[in-house]
Amino acid sequence: MDFNSIFAERTKKLTISIINELSELPYSDKVSVIRKQIIRSSSSVAANYRAMCRARSNKEKYAKICIVVEEADETVFWLEIIEEIKMTNNIDLIKDLKNEAEEILKVMSSYRKKIGADL
Repeated sequence: MDFNSIFAERTKKLTISIINELSELPYSDKVSVIRKQIIRSSSSVAANYRAMCRARSNKEKYAKICIVVEEADETVFWLEIIEEIKMTNNIDLIKDLKNEAEEILKVMSSYRKKIGADL
């Protein structure tokens, strides 16, 4: 498996895990707002990473990876909020998801620097 396939799968898996964990929470205004935001940001990471893999030019690739980095950072932010307000009892899973999101963010930030240097 190559780098792009590995991270396409990891970003998709992160999104699915977030959706599955937060979909089970009962409705409240707090849960609804946070759930919507984190599902949007995490799915954007996965979708834009896939789009980056199919970019037609280096400039398009760079633009997409910039979105991936921004949305990955937002996903980490929402996972921190979920953890700090104890929105779910499954704190160990939230910590694991946050660690995975942080690792994706670090790798994508480094990848963005590499792509940017080649422009």
